Amino acid sequence: MTESGTVHTEYKDGISTVTFFHPQSNSLPGDLLRKLAAEISAAGKKTETKVIVLKSEGEKAFCAGASFDELISIKNFEEGKKFFSGFALVINAIRKVPQFVIARIQGKAVGGGVGLVSAADYALAVESASVKLSELALGIGPFVVGPAVERKIGMAAFAALSINASEWHGADWAKQNGLYAQTYPSVEEMDKAIEKLTAQLSDGNPEAMHELKKNFWEGTQHWDVLLTQRAEISGRLVLSEYTHNAIEKFKLQKK
Repeated sequence: MTESGTVHTEYKDGISTVTFFHPQSNSLPGDLLRKLAAEISAAGKKTETKVIVLKSEGEKAFCAGASFDELISIKNFEEGKKFFSGFALVINAIRKVPQFVIARIQGKAVGGGVGLVSAADYALAVESASVKLSELALGIGPFVVGPAVERKIGMAAFAALSINASEWHGADWAKQNGLYAQTYPSVEEMDKAIEKLTAQLSDGNPEAMHELKKNFWEGTQHWDVLLTQRAEISGRLVLSEYTHNAIEKFKLQKK
């Protein structure tokens, strides 16, 4: 493990499991985002892969979103654009792989973490896995992940998450709005459901699943350009005094 966390992939019986970890609640610094995008893309190119599982380590948080330490260290527009482009790379990697990406949500998802869940083709979660889009509270806004979240849950629910940026929305809300396909009382029950589902998919017709995934993502071919443009917006806003002060305040609250 490095200071920036880890990403690794395990393959078994047609299932490629991509796992990420960061000691700060599975937050995502730029280099970890790029490693994650690369691992997802590599799993998709493996001809034996029938389905991809996306998960994180630990028990408390699936993903805390952007790394505050890295956000506060951004000094210019190019650095900001590069950082937020990392989220674009991961979302587009999930979009482009021909296999279904199944997300395992064992804890809370914040900001960019909600973007990862939204990009997944199917998400299973525990009942304690609340979600929050906190970007507006930091003076940034969920610009890069926005298209993925809106596509999954619709504009009304996306607006509710985005505007009320300090409020947690429970797993029931996430399921009712289509972010989670299923929720479970315990991690053990969720993992059994994932094992059953992925086993079924690994025995399925790859061509049929590939064609269905194309249908799911129809109309998103412009996202390479769109998400880069969104990264430019966030890359500019993150330089503001408001955002720096907000991040420092959040960091103090966590101590």
